[in-house]
Amino acid sequence: MNFKIIGAGPMGLMAAMELLKRGHEVDIHERDDRIGGMSATFDFDGLEIERYYHFICKTDYSLFELLAELGLSDKLRWTDTRMGFYYNGKLYRWGTPFALLAFDGLGLIGKLRYGVHAMYAKGIKDWRPFDRMRATEWIRRWVGDRAYNVLWKSLFELKLFEHSEEISAAWIGTRIKRVALSRRNLMQETMGYLEGGSATLLEAMERFIVERGGRIHLKSGIDRVNVTDGRVSSVEVGGEQRRCQAVISTAPIQYVPRLVPDLPAEFTARINRIKNIPVACVILKLKQPLSENFWMNINDASIEIPGVIEYTNLNQMTPSVLYAPFYMPKTHPKWAHSNDELIDEVIGYLAKLNPAFSADWVLARHCHRYDFAQTICPPGFYDMLPPMETPIAGLYMADTSYYYPEDRSINESIAVARQLATSAIGTSI
Repeated sequence: MNFKIIGAGPMGLMAAMELLKRGHEVDIHERDDRIGGMSATFDFDGLEIERYYHFICKTDYSLFELLAELGLSDKLRWTDTRMGFYYNGKLYRWGTPFALLAFDGLGLIGKLRYGVHAMYAKGIKDWRPFDRMRATEWIRRWVGDRAYNVLWKSLFELKLFEHSEEISAAWIGTRIKRVALSRRNLMQETMGYLEGGSATLLEAMERFIVERGGRIHLKSGIDRVNVTDGRVSSVEVGGEQRRCQAVISTAPIQYVPRLVPDLPAEFTARINRIKNIPVACVILKLKQPLSENFWMNINDASIEIPGVIEYTNLNQMTPSVLYAPFYMPKTHPKWAHSNDELIDEVIGYLAKLNPAFSADWVLARHCHRYDFAQTICPPGFYDMLPPMETPIAGLYMADTSYYYPEDRSINESIAVARQLATSAIGTSI
């Protein structure tokens, strides 16, 4: 069969690999000028770096399996990382029992409740019972209002805004668990990265596809999927009709109704009920690290970002690279700010996080924006998600919302791509 895949991110590439291994013909169509999607690299003033930060946890088993298949297991590196928490004008160490005990923003009971909740979440194996619980209610019940306000409230509000009280407990719980399990021991968090960055994996996936006869078409997006007698018959690319038997979309599913106007109205309505928060991600190249931390969460009334990620404290690169994400709905007044305004705002925060910082530390600056950065996953999200197999025969779809309840990661792209390819092969024969 001839499959057309929309999107050359890790999910689209992985779906293509699975189809090629089973003898199918595959064309991948990508509007961008490079493969990788959110994991693609760009030239940051002479430094090849990813548009958005990625890290690997010890439970990323689908990724480990793919690395072994591609002969890349020796490219996986692990770093003992540190975490910080900036609270009310002071930077605290975070992520260990001793750091929690030394934190003066909570009493002993609140600290114990917070620690017990993290240990409890770490052991949960089935998150479906938590799908219909509200995350904020679940956390408050475990840690109390004081600890919630100190440790969680600003993170929810600066990432989810008006949706803060509408998120399922399964969504936040899996994030707690994933990080909690990525530890060498109780005292030490350990995160992973690929030597050469995500490009190492993406380039190997591309080679696998091309060597087996797959084709990747860059700057060549599909404009329409044509349907005949309820079945995919062809696609339109740059005004040209190209016949095919099946289409797999790995682009944000909100694009699918525009590409396939023949979709039933009820199915389109299900797609449109899935909402997302955009991100404007500031990236700075600095003369020296801002801190010793890989990840720093922030709860301070004068700082309007949920945290900063010093990526080079993970992968040991120089010079230092710092990411600072603004998650916000497009209705937020700040979304209309220019990239330079957002960058200047972040730079203005850095002297608070480290009083030694000065503006001459900044060697280069950039800001990427993406409209579908974070899916809004309310209670009952399992039932909200439309099926991967659409009512149009030969049309399949998935995007990052199908990672639910797991976190956004390349590992989940791989796992979902395998499900997507299996679904497409099983019903298209």
